[in-house]
Amino acid sequence: MTTVDVRNELAELLNSTSVQVNLSVPSLVEKVLQRNEGVLTSTGAVRATTGKYTGRSPEDKFIVAEPSIMDDINWGSVNQPIDEETFEKLYAKVVNYLKEKNELFVFKGFAGADENYRLPIQVVNEFAWHNLFAHQLFLRPSSEELASHDAQFTIVSAPNFKADPAIDGTKSEAFIIVSFEKRIILIGGTEYAGEMKKSIFSIMNYFLPKRGVLSMHCSANVGNEGDVALFFGLSGTGKTTLSADPNRRLIGDDEHGWSQNGVFNIEGGCYAKCVNLTEEKEPQIYNAIKFGSVLENVVLDENTRVADYDDISLTENTRAAYPITAIDNIMVPSLAGQPSNIIFLTADASGVLPPISKLSKEQAMYHFMSGYTSKLAGTERGITSPKATFSTCFGSPFLPLDPSVYAEMLGEKIVAHNANVYLVNTGWTGGEYGVGSRMKLAYTRAMIQAALNGELDTVETIKEPIFGLEIPAHVTGVPDEVLVPSNTWEDKSAYDTKAHELAAAFNNNFKKFENVSEEIVRLGGPVVQ
Repeated sequence: MTTVDVRNELAELLNSTSVQVNLSVPSLVEKVLQRNEGVLTSTGAVRATTGKYTGRSPEDKFIVAEPSIMDDINWGSVNQPIDEETFEKLYAKVVNYLKEKNELFVFKGFAGADENYRLPIQVVNEFAWHNLFAHQLFLRPSSEELASHDAQFTIVSAPNFKADPAIDGTKSEAFIIVSFEKRIILIGGTEYAGEMKKSIFSIMNYFLPKRGVLSMHCSANVGNEGDVALFFGLSGTGKTTLSADPNRRLIGDDEHGWSQNGVFNIEGGCYAKCVNLTEEKEPQIYNAIKFGSVLENVVLDENTRVADYDDISLTENTRAAYPITAIDNIMVPSLAGQPSNIIFLTADASGVLPPISKLSKEQAMYHFMSGYTSKLAGTERGITSPKATFSTCFGSPFLPLDPSVYAEMLGEKIVAHNANVYLVNTGWTGGEYGVGSRMKLAYTRAMIQAALNGELDTVETIKEPIFGLEIPAHVTGVPDEVLVPSNTWEDKSAYDTKAHELAAAFNNNFKKFENVSEEIVRLGGPVVQ
């Protein structure tokens, strides 16, 4: 099957059944209810469940090993190869399966708020609620744009089609396969809607750097003076909470590009975690969940259909999908100028890293590639004590290219735009997890505010001896003794031991990077081995 054959197969599929293209939100909600794919909550959101797959399936994700991309992809456990013939046979099976359906749902839209870099996409869904999800997460076209829309990449999603690993060359019944030459993302065997969102992000992480745009797994906001801030961080570090600032407009909460024009949101919506969600703690997210939003695996009261965000009996990874326009105080369109401040968030359970420190360019590249945080007990099966975790560029599951590509681009843009970079520890102080305490949110907010308003540009700093980090001696609203981690530990020798352990973990993790300049390691990493 050639590239032309695949496109013909797709055209034949879309002409073979009753295809609903770009239905309105009310129409999609009605379809979901008619098909018993979900229920309406008390706020008018659609609640759907995803069966046994309540999160991404990274081991079931593949990239087709095609000639034009073989030298580009950073092949390995994240980017697993699958041969063209295997893909084409499985694709044909999925197409034939979908041809038998009475209804299919298609969303035509875009990824990338900057029209200079946006990618026209279409999403073909077996489920109406998946199409509602796509409608909320991706950028919607105007009627004029829809009339001339020519998709450059297509998601074909068939959750109820289960692969046979022995025959189909997959690892399980679930599969997420990207073909860059045929411009197809093939998804089956899993009902988790997040696979669609992250698949588009992954291909944007391939295309954008080739056009000189740094693709980033981060949130972004902008101040009244047009100053842009980026927030990088893994799960549990406070990325969404800290970037949601009533005094700054939100550009986006998760995926962005950084071009010569500035920063733009890749998406048109938000996919927020909602475990333990309350209006008091996260009012923006709480109030955004309204008619047409999608709640994934959230437990409802049987009588009132009120969401119980504290109930994690289905999964801790409960999610809410809604358009960014459901949030007040946003940038429209979702783009702004060049970033002046970059925040790396980490939840360090060892209690070693400073609550805030300013990074040099080399340190920024080092910590960007490291993507460090701590997984805590209970977050994953088998984890009984905090564990150091590293996710390259704060998004390793979604990076097709070598990590050095993204890091080098970051370093170049930091220099070109004179951006400040800060490492902020939202984890533990006064001792490691179980001994010390979690950093007060009020202190973290005060430190970030000081960074964004320029207070830390000229403040006196103290050099931290293990990682070589520059710690501000004073921050308005934060006690001086909190700023230097070793001062908060009663047992100084225990601090030294834990600090050296963490430094060793950083060094060991960094050994996996082969295409990194010696300068980044020498000037960016721990100064004590």
